[in-house]
Amino acid sequence: MAKAKKAGKGGGGNMVVASKVKDAVRGAGVRAAGDLVDAVNAAVGGLLKAAIGRCKANGRGTVRPQDL
Repeated sequence: MAKAKKAGKGGGGNMVVASKVKDAVRGAGVRAAGDLVDAVNAAVGGLLKAAIGRCKANGRGTVRPQDL
């Protein structure tokens, strides 16, 4: 099994639970590539970053579901 990477300053760390991502993929009857979890993590991070930007642009201090 691959070693977990340590998050650096401002790295954010993991946003998703690897086992849950893999369970969802397996539940659909397909296999997950080794780097899938990293890609999902990056996608979620990008989605949250955009939502935070929208929240700030609208003069709010709370990220809401519609910001996604």
